[in-house]
Amino acid sequence: MTIAVLTSGVALGVHVPGLLLARRLTEAGVPVRVDVLEDHLPRRQRDLIPASKVAFHRDFRVALAGQRLAGRNAAALEEDSVDVLLAEWEADQVDLVVVLSGFWLPTVHRYASRHAGVRVHSCHVDAVASPSFESKASQVPESGPPPYAHEDVWLLEEAGGTVARTIPVSRAEPVPWVERNGRLLTHGGGWGMGTYRSRAADLGGEGFSLDVVAYEGADVAAHDGRHRYFMIDPSWHPWHDRGFPPFGRIEDGRVDYRRREDHHDGFDLTREAVAVVSKPGGGTLMDSLASATPVVLLEPFGGHESLNARLWERLGFGIPYDDWARTGKSFSVLERLHRNLVAARARTLSYPDLLATSR
Repeated sequence: MTIAVLTSGVALGVHVPGLLLARRLTEAGVPVRVDVLEDHLPRRQRDLIPASKVAFHRDFRVALAGQRLAGRNAAALEEDSVDVLLAEWEADQVDLVVVLSGFWLPTVHRYASRHAGVRVHSCHVDAVASPSFESKASQVPESGPPPYAHEDVWLLEEAGGTVARTIPVSRAEPVPWVERNGRLLTHGGGWGMGTYRSRAADLGGEGFSLDVVAYEGADVAAHDGRHRYFMIDPSWHPWHDRGFPPFGRIEDGRVDYRRREDHHDGFDLTREAVAVVSKPGGGTLMDSLASATPVVLLEPFGGHESLNARLWERLGFGIPYDDWARTGKSFSVLERLHRNLVAARARTLSYPDLLATSR
């Protein structure tokens, strides 16, 4: 019996949590496979994705418009490729399918309807259903209740002053506050979207030391010795392999890309920072909880991230950028949020552990 974890490569905030779930299940001795949606798209459609990534990075307004269009115009998967995939699932005796992108749901419905005992989890990394789950392309035929067990699993469901469950990024304990490096980590999620670059410029001008995740050469400002720049290999895409994104520090215009086996390398920067300055994507909040590093919340990417931000603020795990600015950009405020996160981690259940014990 095998668990199939279904991700999408157009959103690292979905793909990386899927990889983490698979790693944690493998560590527990549970057979698991990871499948990426874009492996089964028509090649001409997949080849357009890198150009969209650049456009979305350069202009957040384009990204917001593209998000609205994607839900209406998602490409159909190639039938022959899906037939091969379903045969693989059958051969692997897949009995639980964990769906992180709603665009997979019609394919999953087709498989689960034909195989008795298959369970389906729609695993939501955001506080509400993301556009992929709300899209017309994710809808399955309405012919009564599905002939299989389906459950919505919410990783950002509020419970007892924390979130009910999470996917552990690492088994390591958070770095104590007094051992943090005093730096702010600024990024725009897997596609480098949002207003983080202008905020980074402001913070750098005010004397803060930054770690900046760049997405193209133009993102790297002149070095003044205080800031460090990092990059995900722009030539890599999740449909190339099932590893974490190659990641490295930019030094003298060169990057030595590396990647860990157990988690994404960018998380190591999160663990050491005093805060992450970013839009409130689900993957970023997962990193925040795992590392007990607060988030200075920037403008969200759509309504689902707006609700993510409200949740993190309500739980005392994050603070909107403008509110933090009104405190004088105080590190003592960040330390208080860090301590809230430390206390909350112990009360948050591990979703992969729950899956492993239910086998």
